[in-house]
Amino acid sequence: MSGSKVLAIAERERPGSEADHRRIKIKQILLVDDSRSQRRILSMYLSKWGYSVIEAGSGAEALDILKDHPIDLIVSDWMMPGMDGLELCRRFRAMDRASNGYFILLTSKSEKGEVAHGLDVGADDFLTKPVAANEFLARIRAGERVLEMERELTEKNRLVSETLAEISTLYESLNRDLVEARNLQQSLLREPFVDFDSAKLSLMLRPSGHVGGDLVGHFPISETQIGIFAMDVSGHGVASALMTARLAGHLSGSGPEQNLALARDVDGVIVVRPPCEVARDLNRLILENIETELYFTMLLGHFDLITGEVTLTQCGHPHPVIQRAGGSIEMAGDGGMPVGLIEGAEWQDFQLQLFPGDRLLLMSDGVTECPAPDGAMLDEDGLVKLLRRNARLRGAAFFETLMWDLVTFSGDKDFPDDISVVMVEFDGLA
Repeated sequence: MSGSKVLAIAERERPGSEADHRRIKIKQILLVDDSRSQRRILSMYLSKWGYSVIEAGSGAEALDILKDHPIDLIVSDWMMPGMDGLELCRRFRAMDRASNGYFILLTSKSEKGEVAHGLDVGADDFLTKPVAANEFLARIRAGERVLEMERELTEKNRLVSETLAEISTLYESLNRDLVEARNLQQSLLREPFVDFDSAKLSLMLRPSGHVGGDLVGHFPISETQIGIFAMDVSGHGVASALMTARLAGHLSGSGPEQNLALARDVDGVIVVRPPCEVARDLNRLILENIETELYFTMLLGHFDLITGEVTLTQCGHPHPVIQRAGGSIEMAGDGGMPVGLIEGAEWQDFQLQLFPGDRLLLMSDGVTECPAPDGAMLDEDGLVKLLRRNARLRGAAFFETLMWDLVTFSGDKDFPDDISVVMVEFDGLA
């Protein structure tokens, strides 16, 4: 067949429109065939359709070309002397390439077993000879779409990998900051174990995450009185932790200039304010000066180291628990409203009396709401059992055993909420 006739056929059989030219994504196609005339026909088709073609007369020649040219689409005859199309395909797949590439085999074979063998080796598509122009272009376009999707997927994977690397870097930085924040939050626990001779005070704070919204502490009032508090800010994480830090600033100072719970009398002597008044001040402060939807529960009061008398106000925090020297359990308080929810809310103080051998516990709801594997909570009844079982333990030993019991109850799972405890153990004066 003359070259002019081939071109005429290619022009007559060429499907598509000018839009087909604009859609071309493949820069070069490698055409492999030991038949010069067959290569010429197919090359004319491809060139007419706007593709750049590199020809090879054997599999070995094709491999040499592939070493120097990043070609993604190959059209190869199956039956060739020396290295056939299957072997070329196998070696093409074994090459270290940035992309998978697309391999079309030209064959007169139509048996399913032969086709399956070709697919198993790595061929993507087949064309039966003699090749019809319409079908040839359709298979090239199909390969082009596959390669384009592969490029898009590769690019998206690259972007995902870069994004994940950036996120990982940010996470590591954030994790370091959160670890430091946790250390700073733990530093808010002023003297977690203090012996006042007549009484011992112990504090425990275990955030459920890096940082938490619980806060426990104490502050000096006089030689015979100390202030105690337990707070639980709504939510978890950084916002709650920042709120606890701010609240700590209002109760951590040793003078009325830094501590809302203290004041000076007419003689300039530092005295303790009624806890209910402090709760009202904190409520007003939160609602008027801090733009936040956070609120907190609280037990705030003061303890007389000589008499064992405790004055408390309860602001939605779990009930204070007294464990008497004989092991019996009492719960006090009227509940009250959380702080930061309702403007003009009021609270009332109440008194408790500790006797030598008694202890007072102010616990967050992370203790009573500790979940078992089946979802059931420890609740107050479960807490009472734990306290009775550990009645003889004191100080750090009691806290260690309490945490062990909670871990056992939860099935050794992470706690969903912060756990905090203030414990006052009253010995009385010798």
